[in-house]
Amino acid sequence: MDFQEFSQQNQPQKSTSEIISHAFETYKGVFLYAILAMVLYFVASMLIQPISGFDSRAFSEEITSADGDFTSIDIWSIPGMKLYYGLSGLLGLLLAPLYVGVIYVANKYNFKQPVNFSDLFIGYKQNFLNIVIYSLISSIIFTVTFMMCLLPGLLVMPFLMLGYPILLFENASFADALSKSFNIAKENYGTFLGVSLLSLLISISGILLCGIGIIATMPFFLVAMYSIYCAFLGRPRQIEFKN
Repeated sequence: MDFQEFSQQNQPQKSTSEIISHAFETYKGVFLYAILAMVLYFVASMLIQPISGFDSRAFSEEITSADGDFTSIDIWSIPGMKLYYGLSGLLGLLLAPLYVGVIYVANKYNFKQPVNFSDLFIGYKQNFLNIVIYSLISSIIFTVTFMMCLLPGLLVMPFLMLGYPILLFENASFADALSKSFNIAKENYGTFLGVSLLSLLISISGILLCGIGIIATMPFFLVAMYSIYCAFLGRPRQIEFKN
């Protein structure tokens, strides 16, 4: 496939609707792998509960019995909560390369290349440290902005849309990924905001399906990151990865 073919067939235009449409078409081809990545994430999350001693069922019952009055609940006094919170944060960082793996699978599908289960783990073999550091920094940014209010978090989100694809396709440092993503989003903020908000709504829509549907919809946001990368940065570098 040459660059002209890619531009005509695989690269969306720089508009919110075209990018979301491209992400939908791509996601339909990779959603089984995306779901598998989410299942791995949730299984790992469940395994750390008995290690920490935190009982999520008891915590849910306490929240329910509070009847909307949460002022009397000290979550940090709940047995195992502090350790569970710490282990969850560490787990999130260590599983961040799976996000990159979903993007890599999307790229292979876009180029009509065969996809393998091991493709999900490319982030553990390429640029692992920068991916983890980037995930830590972006998590801190989101935590701070969303704690301030929902709106600041939503407004900051577009600036981080290109980070993971840049880390993957350009093998960039976490600092370069942050800088490049910020600069491109700043110059095209309207489109980036539209894509990030729509992608977020689609990704959390699975909550409506008794909650379990979130496994099927959450990875859409990652595929949207890939689509917006294609739109603004063109054909990704093809990566030679030995399975």
